[in-house]
Amino acid sequence: MNAPSLSHRETSGAILLDSSGRFLFQQRDDNPEILYPGKIGLFGGHREGSETFLECVVREVYEEISFFVPSERFAHLVGYEGIDPRGGTFHVEIFVTNNLPADQLVITEGVLLTIKPGDIARVYSRFSPSARFAVNAFLNDQQSVLNRLQP
Repeated sequence: MNAPSLSHRETSGAILLDSSGRFLFQQRDDNPEILYPGKIGLFGGHREGSETFLECVVREVYEEISFFVPSERFAHLVGYEGIDPRGGTFHVEIFVTNNLPADQLVITEGVLLTIKPGDIARVYSRFSPSARFAVNAFLNDQQSVLNRLQP
């Protein structure tokens, strides 16, 4: 009997900051068909075809917040490879962008959560694993990342 082949998933996600420096997260739908239902996650998703991780995050963010953020407004934060909870492996690249107009965003998946930096600890246990990883990386290197973002 042959062992089932394992899949490899590639995704991009983004930490979004509004013009007041607040985090903009996605409260994921409470649908058991999706990964980490009901958790707080990043905006982003799966790579398609031959697109780069940066092209993926630009597309996914636009699809999910209905606001176009050009690629030059994203700074790379961190990448991670690991075991996929659904089997196989995954590779995620995380980006950051800021100065988004929260009042102009139209969320197409989940619900927008606006969180002040000082309130992160209060909701930390509700983050998906990738959001927790990204927030930790951002908080450890926040000033360097923000300095790399274009105005």
